[in-house]
Amino acid sequence: MAEELKWYVAHTYSGYENTVAASIQRAVENRDMHDLIAEVTIPMETVTEITDKGPKTVERKVFPGYVLVKMVMTDEAWLLVRNIRGVTGFVGSGNKPIPLTEEEIAAMGVEKREIIVSYQVGDSVKITDGALENFIGTVEEVDTERGKVRVVVSMFGRETPVELELDQVEPFNS
Repeated sequence: MAEELKWYVAHTYSGYENTVAASIQRAVENRDMHDLIAEVTIPMETVTEITDKGPKTVERKVFPGYVLVKMVMTDEAWLLVRNIRGVTGFVGSGNKPIPLTEEEIAAMGVEKREIIVSYQVGDSVKITDGALENFIGTVEEVDTERGKVRVVVSMFGRETPVELELDQVEPFNS
């Protein structure tokens, strides 16, 4: 059933996001619906504001008025979330909620995916995807925070650095 768990966006009254998230979690506990509603989150970002008293770090909602719910979209789960006080509906068309795509989830940073790379700086790698597919190069830099790797590839007799996604290369053993 875990394959059906998807992220949906519930629209709330502005300022009620925390109350709505807590109410959904409480309702899930009370009705033992953990198998249908797995997670409720409010995307936050840390921002440094410059005030007259100096810099101040604050947590701010990335999408005010919205709560993200990872759930299996059944009538029962839909009704539970929809009937929470402060929820005005789901993002979608009409009464049909539309789940977020993998790209949207990654862009929002809702789910952190741990990527384990089996190569390091100085290793030879083969590019497995993109315009330079099947090229062999040397890893110059690995940036796991950004999910990028810089590989130096020899093209037309010149060393050219190329920035790729971590999963676009694999270790190459000649």
